[in-house]
Amino acid sequence: ERQEERLSPFPTIGKGFGKRFEALSYGKRGLGKMRDPRVYPRKKKGFLDKPSEQSSSLSVASLCESEQSSSGWRSRGFTLGNKNESNFSYIFNMEEINNNKEYIEEEESSIDFGKIFQDLLKHKTLYYKVLPVAFLLAAIYAISLPNYYSCTVKLSPELSGGSSSKSGLASLASSFGVNLGSALGNSTEALFPTLYPDLMNSVDFKTSLFSIPVKREEDNKSFTYYDYLMNEQKAPWWSQATKAFFGLFGDKEQEPSAKVNPFKLTKEQADIMKAIDKNVVCDVDKKTMVITINVTDQDALICATMADSVKTRLQKFITDYRTSKARVDLEYNQKLFGEAKAKYEQARDRYAAWADSHRAVTSQSAQTKEADLQNEMQMQQQIYQQVVAQLQQAEMRVQQETPAFTTLQSATVPVRKTGPKRAQMCLIFLFLAFLGTTGWILYKEDDLKPLLGLS
Repeated sequence: ERQEERLSPFPTIGKGFGKRFEALSYGKRGLGKMRDPRVYPRKKKGFLDKPSEQSSSLSVASLCESEQSSSGWRSRGFTLGNKNESNFSYIFNMEEINNNKEYIEEEESSIDFGKIFQDLLKHKTLYYKVLPVAFLLAAIYAISLPNYYSCTVKLSPELSGGSSSKSGLASLASSFGVNLGSALGNSTEALFPTLYPDLMNSVDFKTSLFSIPVKREEDNKSFTYYDYLMNEQKAPWWSQATKAFFGLFGDKEQEPSAKVNPFKLTKEQADIMKAIDKNVVCDVDKKTMVITINVTDQDALICATMADSVKTRLQKFITDYRTSKARVDLEYNQKLFGEAKAKYEQARDRYAAWADSHRAVTSQSAQTKEADLQNEMQMQQQIYQQVVAQLQQAEMRVQQETPAFTTLQSATVPVRKTGPKRAQMCLIFLFLAFLGTTGWILYKEDDLKPLLGLS
């Protein structure tokens, strides 16, 4: 049987031969009878006529460097010959074989870009069908998305408990990603500015935004921010259709509760919190500690109103936290002040009443009683004076602990919409459609595997 060409042991040897040897299987060991007029000019009489006498007529010599004495092989060559006879032999150059193999491999692994281009041109009508459809779908998708605006507010908080040299060292360390924080002596600052985003993500802060009154720019209609997010938000048509479809199989919606309990929120209140979490974003620069508040909304006026309100609420939250300990001390000193004042006034009234009623009495017991009342009044007066001093110090401490915020960028009503970027969406759709169509054509024409190097 004729072996396959790719399994032939002699693929195109040298430029001078110009054609392949044909190997015919012979015997159990796969020995082949080589037919080529330039190697075997003419078969002599008796040559290979008696297979019994010459059972192993020819053997294919291996490419080797060693010399074997039992055969007619030559070293550093490629010799064909009979083990018993050395009438026909030929030496082939190893370098020509290697060069020829490299040429064949390079020819097989090369990419025919001309064929690829012709295959793409052959299916150009497919592009004419796919790209307009992709553009139409992208336009429908982009037009269905509602416009939205964004407003940004920037604050610079005051950092207490640190000198100028320490703050400079903290700024240098933050540029390398190291936050010294309280290591520079700012141990009283438990709520560092980097924790402000976590504060805004808390349930208490988000629920405090529910009751903020807002007005829509187009009709000046006023309602709370909770009602606006619940009933006045625009959505794409497929979102409304999906909501209506699943609403047919869902439970009957309950009326929203007017009272907000942060400990136990309803499903509607939890959804509004997720919307606020998406629309209101807080970020802190670790190097400069500048707080950036970004608010996104479908209405420009409501966007600016909420940005300013969130800034005010954040300042109030931070101020309440920073002054909480000082305010507790102030309330305690105010309580002591009231008690000390009442005791002093009672002692003073008792002494005055005793002195008026016993003015003409000269007995020793009356004088002793009067002295005791006078000492008690003086003692209560000293306590009262000390409490008044402590109260004044507590009030000063509250004022010292109150943080100061510098507004770097105030809230303004945006003039231009932030998104969606419809032109960019259409370009992305067209590019993906073109890429997918090209890949399908290359796969159909069997050009994709060679192009990716998988063949």
